[in-house]
Amino acid sequence: MANESDTERLRQLEARIAKVKGESSEAPAAESHYSQANLAWQMVIELVAGIVIGLGIGMGLDAMFGTKPFMLVLFILLGFVAGVRVMMRTAADFQERQVAKAAEEKRD
Repeated sequence: MANESDTERLRQLEARIAKVKGESSEAPAAESHYSQANLAWQMVIELVAGIVIGLGIGMGLDAMFGTKPFMLVLFILLGFVAGVRVMMRTAADFQERQVAKAAEEKRD
C-alpha cells in the first residue's frame, strides 16, 4: 500500500497541477482574438473550397458531356451551398463550445 510520504507527495503534485491549470485557464484577450481569427479563416476557406470543388466538377462534366456553361453554373452553385452549410455547421459547433465554456465558468 501507499505510505504517508507518497500520499502527501501526490497531494502536493495535484495541488501544483491545479495551480498551473488555474493560471492557464485565464486566457489573455490576445489568445481569444487569435482563436476567433483562426475560426474566421477556417470558415472562409471552407466556403472557397466548396466553390472551387464545384467549379472543378462542373468544368470536368462540361468537358465530358459538351454542355459548356450548364454544369459549370450548376456545380458552382451547389459548391456554394455546400460551403455555406459547412460554414454554418462550424459556426454552430463554435457557439456550442462557447456556451459550454460559459456554463462551466458560471458553475465554478
